[in-house]
Formats: sequence, C-alpha cells, structure tokens
Amino acid sequence: MHKDQMKGAAKDAKGSVKEAAGKATGNERLEAEGAADRVAGKVQKGVGNLKDAARDALKH
Repeated sequence: MHKDQMKGAAKDAKGSVKEAAGKATGNERLEAEGAADRVAGKVQKGVGNLKDAARDALKH
C-alpha cells in the first residue's frame, strides 16, 4: 500500500465527518469543506493506486 493511499483514505474519512457535522448543524460552509476534502481524498487514493500499479508493472 502506498502512502498516498493511506493519506487519501484519512482525508476522505475526515471529509465525511466534516460533511456530516455540517449537515447536522446546518453549517453549509462546513458541509462544503467536507465534500471538498472527500473529493481530494479520493483523488489522492487514486494517485496512490496508480503508483502501486506502476511499481508492480516495473517489477514484472
């Protein structure tokens, strides 16, 4: 597992919590920040997946 995958997963989880807190309190700004963090986390996980795939391809 690449470090980008772990960092992306953490950012995605943090975004989910922020988004849920924003919805629960009616804070649209917090909800939007959470959604943005989730997207950034998913992108970072994807980058980690690509790096893993490239490393595996170079081994074979």
